[in-house]
Formats: sequence, structure tokens, C-alpha cells
Amino acid sequence: MADAAEEQPIKQRKNGLYAGVSDELAANMKSGWADTELRDLEPIPQAAETAARRARLSERFPGERLVVPAGNLKTRSNDTEYPFRASVEYAYLTGNLVEDGVLVLEPTGETGHRATLHLLPRSDRENGEFWLDGQGELWVGRRNSLAESEQLYGLPCADVRTVADDLRKATGPVRVVRGYDAGIEAALADKVTLERDEELRGFLSEMRLVKDDFEVGELQKACDSTVRGFEDVVRVLDKAEATSERYIEGTFFLRARVEGNDVGYGSICAAGPDATHLHWMRNDGPVRSGELLLLDAGVETHTLYTADVTRTLPVSGRFTDLQRKIYDAVYEAQEAGIAAVRPGAKYLDFHEAAQRVLAAKLVEWGLIEGPVERVLELGLQRRFTLHGTGHMLGMDVHDCAVARRETYAEGTLEPGMCLTVEPGLYFQADDTTVPEEYRGIGVRIEDDILVTEDGNRNLSGALPRTSQDVELWMAKLKA
Repeated sequence: MADAAEEQPIKQRKNGLYAGVSDELAANMKSGWADTELRDLEPIPQAAETAARRARLSERFPGERLVVPAGNLKTRSNDTEYPFRASVEYAYLTGNLVEDGVLVLEPTGETGHRATLHLLPRSDRENGEFWLDGQGELWVGRRNSLAESEQLYGLPCADVRTVADDLRKATGPVRVVRGYDAGIEAALADKVTLERDEELRGFLSEMRLVKDDFEVGELQKACDSTVRGFEDVVRVLDKAEATSERYIEGTFFLRARVEGNDVGYGSICAAGPDATHLHWMRNDGPVRSGELLLLDAGVETHTLYTADVTRTLPVSGRFTDLQRKIYDAVYEAQEAGIAAVRPGAKYLDFHEAAQRVLAAKLVEWGLIEGPVERVLELGLQRRFTLHGTGHMLGMDVHDCAVARRETYAEGTLEPGMCLTVEPGLYFQADDTTVPEEYRGIGVRIEDDILVTEDGNRNLSGALPRTSQDVELWMAKLKA
């Protein structure tokens, strides 16, 4: 990476673009550039779906101006930024993934809206921003022109640099998706209320509860790549033993970056007692033969749909008797949970089915005093099960998070919904209420389940789940 002390763009922005630049160099940099405008572009694959989503949003909020920002670059440290990821609401409605974009739906009367996508245009070579501004295209790469973007996204595009001023002058009711663009929020500060804005974001969250065909296809792609990422990990377990959990993390990340946009969330590569910590992301512990590896990871596609899959694998390739007993109990609980996923079922049915199995196993093993109904009523199994049995999945790993409780946790499953089923048992290394041989063992099995018209489909089902099948699969990959 170029030394910041040598980067003229950072200096030039303080004193005008051409400060300290000779007239000859300025003139030279304005000319001699080929026309690179792209013509006759095909719309993005989801253009029809994003248009339908905007139409549904328009119908819900007639007569109101709706503002949905993509977000801005965030500083990692000093003069470096994190990789940009567009806000889910913006990406869902446009398919555009570029920083600083703003979608505005302007009412055309009592019903209907005109949608405009506000983006940064190509860098201007005349005023020098192309090569003197730190975000100029010479530094960060070419971006689409507004005309190109109109072809790609199927809606009018305008220069985003004027949108804040335009919004300040706006009249009538306005709503904005908050938390992504402080400049846009400041421009609308005297026009919006938190309650109305939260209603907008909540509706957008609920829109994503049921996936369209394009989204299902993307989730399947994410799961297929994730399966290959898990296979990659098994093949290098010997190298992980020689190093640490970081080798596992890096191996899966390579698959995610080659086949997708990124990992959908920080990978959990938890070996041995680290597996008992639900969100272990340090990934700096040892990987030892005889212990278990809990790998919770998902590839995110280029359109930002993520898988979320967990397998618990014996590092040696074979479960011990106790490891197998615990694993098989979790598998039985997952089977019960998956069987409860079907149209018309209550959302929480799959959680309750899985918890009942685990509670019964804990009573059977003498780790909790029964009967099972008492355990469930008091929630005593939660010392070892820790978490809910799943969540909605989509463009966020915990998708639809601000949907109303009555439409999500207390809602009813419908075809097109996609959720994880992920029961687990976790025996902490310092838990003196369980026999010593249990301590430090954590097991979770997680799959991505699509609700279908006649039941469900396991999108990540290409990965083996039974203890026997896991051992056979690992042996084949290590051969």
C-alpha cells in the first residue's frame, strides 16, 4: 500500500484540488483518456425482483417520501477504511452495492412513487478529482456512470452530491432508514420522527421474511459454496493441528472470497473447550487430536445472501464414545426441529421440539433432575443448551431482526421463509455439576431450512449430519 506521506490526494483535499500542482501537469492529466463508457448493458439478474419490492414499499406508504441510504465508508484506523458493505435495506431494494448511494422514492400523488437512485458519477477529469481526490477513480478504481447504472438497475439515476440539499427543501411527510448516513439524516432532522422511521425499517424487515425465487437461488449458492468450504477445512486439519484455529479460519475465508463476496459473519472455529463458548471468534486456540472442532461458518454471495452452517467434527476423524453420545443427542434434537418446519406451523414449534429432546437426554443422563415437563417449564436445560434453536436467514445472518414479534417469533411459517435449525449442548470446562469427562465438550449441528409448500428443504443437506456419515465423509476427504 502506498505510503500516506506520498499520497498527494490526501494533501490536495485540504487546500483545493490543484494546490501544489504545476499548470503543465494539470493540463497533461486532463487529456489523452480513452472513452470507456459501457453501452447496451444487461440489467442485473434481480432487477425485476427489486422493482417489485419497491412497488410493494410504495403501496405501503402512499404519499410519503422514502429515503434509503447505502451507507458510507467507515474508518478502520487513521487513513484506512473497512471494506464497504451496503445496508441490507438499500441492497434489497436496488441491487446496488456501492458506498454513498441513496434511494429516494418521491410520491407522485396520493398513490405511487417515482424512484431515483442517487450515486456518485464518474470522476471528473477536468477539475482534477479523478487523480487528486483520495476517492478518485485513479486511486480506487472505475465506477459506473449514471447512464450505465440506469441500464443496470432499471431506474433513473442522479448525482448523489446534490441529494442532501434537495432533501432539505423537501415538503410533506418523509421517512428515512437510520443508522447508515449521518449526512442524509442531518438533512432530514426537522422532517422525520424516530417512531415513523422505525416503522419503515420494520416493514422492510418483514418484507424479507418470505424469500422470492431469486433469493432462494442465492441462498442455495451460498450453501453450496459453504459445503465446499467445510470440505476444504477437513482436508487441512493436520495443518491446523500444527498451527491453530486460525488455519481453519483462513482456509474457509479463502473459499468465501473466491466464490463469494466474503464470509457472512465472523467464522467460529472452536476446537476443544473453545466450542463451549457460543460466539468464540478469537480463533487462536490449539487444534488437538482427540478433541472436537465446532465450525460455524457461512459464505456470503456477491448479492449479500449468506449461509449459516455448523458441523462439529472429531479432529482425529473418529468420535470417542462420549463424544458420539452427545453428538447423536444433538442430531436427534435437530431432526425433531427440522420435522417441525412446515407451512402453518408456529415459528417456535421447531425450537420447542428440539429443546424437548435435549431436555429428555439430560434427564436420562442424570445431569438434570426430571421429569422432562418440569425441566422445560423451569428452563433448566438452558444451562447446557444456551441459545434458541434458530433464526431467520437471508441478507443478514440474523435476518429480519427488527420485524414485529407478532410477525416473527410469534408468527406462522410460510413457504419461502428460510431459517436455521441449530440445537446444541455445551458443557463448560469449569462446570462442576457434570462429570469431569463431559467438561469442555461443545456440540452444535446447524442447517439452513427452506419452508416449502409441502414441508421443507435442507439447503445445506449436502453436508453429512449423522455421526457415522461424518466419519465416513472425513475419511474420504483425508484419504
